[in-house]
Amino acid sequence: MASMDLVVRGARVVDGSGGPSYRADVGIRGGRIAELRRDGGPRLSGARVLDADGLALAPGFIDMHAHSDLALLRDPDHSAKAAQGVTLEVLGQDGLSYAPVDDRTLAEVRKAITGWNGDGSDLDIDWRTVGEYLDRLDRGFDGEGIAVNAAYLIPQGTVRMYAMGWEDREATPRELDRMRQLVAEGLAQGAVGLSSGLTYTPGMYAPDAELTALCEVVARYGGYYCPHHRSYGAGALRAYEEMVELTRAAGCALHLTHATLNFGVNEGRAPELLALLDKALADGCDITLDTYPYTPGCTTLAAVLPSWAGTGGPEAVLARLRDAETAERIRHDLEVVGADGCHGVPVDWETIEISGVSDPALAGFVGRTVARSARERGEAPWTTARRLLVEDGLGTTILQHVGHEENVRAIMRHRVHTGGSDGILQGAKPHPRAYGTFPHYLGHYARDLGILSLEEMVAHLTSRPAARLRLPDRGLVKEGYRADVVLFDPDTVAAGATFERPRTLPTGIPYVLIDGRFVIEDGRRTDVLAGRAVRRAPAPVSS
Repeated sequence: MASMDLVVRGARVVDGSGGPSYRADVGIRGGRIAELRRDGGPRLSGARVLDADGLALAPGFIDMHAHSDLALLRDPDHSAKAAQGVTLEVLGQDGLSYAPVDDRTLAEVRKAITGWNGDGSDLDIDWRTVGEYLDRLDRGFDGEGIAVNAAYLIPQGTVRMYAMGWEDREATPRELDRMRQLVAEGLAQGAVGLSSGLTYTPGMYAPDAELTALCEVVARYGGYYCPHHRSYGAGALRAYEEMVELTRAAGCALHLTHATLNFGVNEGRAPELLALLDKALADGCDITLDTYPYTPGCTTLAAVLPSWAGTGGPEAVLARLRDAETAERIRHDLEVVGADGCHGVPVDWETIEISGVSDPALAGFVGRTVARSARERGEAPWTTARRLLVEDGLGTTILQHVGHEENVRAIMRHRVHTGGSDGILQGAKPHPRAYGTFPHYLGHYARDLGILSLEEMVAHLTSRPAARLRLPDRGLVKEGYRADVVLFDPDTVAAGATFERPRTLPTGIPYVLIDGRFVIEDGRRTDVLAGRAVRRAPAPVSS
């Protein structure tokens, strides 16, 4: 056997299968795992030998729900994910992203999700199709690539915006045909599936029949449907059931994103969700899910508004907020009725913490709940929230403290569970999940609490998502597979990020490699840009 480019010697190999770990030398050559040699055999030789005594070696982690759509093109370092051991992110989430678009749609979606990704004014957004966006990711910085690999979901809300604007109505047959065409084109160009944000406008205006028609296209291409469904609060269980029924009718694989049960109405109800999923799985449905290991959620302040207020797009929303009579209707829906944007639950302003603003003049609101800021200003909470929405141009992000720890733990144990950070990198005080999800799973939930064994937890973060993405050579430490690997100390790995210091990097992850190249070395980010777009097979599957 020829010498290796790199030999990782004496590692505890946690191979991603969920089976027992073992000690071995791992030989890497040409960007792939060339040989695994367990203890007791002859030593491998290589141009470089890395002593991994005391370290676990696992496949690189796959973030099944990421909001790095522009961050990967803005920040070559991207340590928020690279330092966690993430080697692949899935973008295009929650039905809103930047391809496919025309000029009008691009301007509108930039405004709509400024709170997630910034307004993009610092970037030359020169793509319009899914394929062009993936090509841009491949080029990255000066043609060298990006920090980590990225796959892409076609955003259903953006597709609807492109085909018919922001109107709250059923699509005409011609408009539906256009949406189906856009989805097919995106899948043919390399997208892995379709996402929806069914509490976000305009995607939430789509009836089930429209979503089913789009999922039929996804099924033909062997992709999957990834919905942020219609409620995580009141009616959450029915919303989950709706997605199962919809994809069953379409013959489409289903991946339930940030799958949890929030708000007081759902405390302790995770077993009901898991029973629903177990029944569907037993019936032959193809279902997976992802979660982040924290109780608070994170979104934009504008997202909690009732759907009728979003008709016509961002400028129409701002006009309604400026009109006193219409703003009072919005307040009543939020505080009394329970707006669909707030999952059908009357808003509790004590649970909504401002995590970021687009206008620096509003920075004083960051880190405070809307209720606290209102008290300090001597005004009603809605007055404060309305002021923020208008003055920040809908660019305000929030933490929503509405989750339940027992639900989080129960769902992460399920056999179809995977990990997703839902990491929003914008704002002065982002959710710590953006910087801490994967080490928090390994350190807090696997090592400290024993919710899953280390081997089981690694499988949740590697081979299971790779199987959902239908990646033939990622997700396992296996000969012939890509050398996307992470080395961590099982005894010390931990998330550094907290709600007080959310951008702190993790500890206990000294090495991360993509295609056999060190992205993290001795605990520090290198200048390597080994990430590329990961495309699904271009041809539709036969029916």
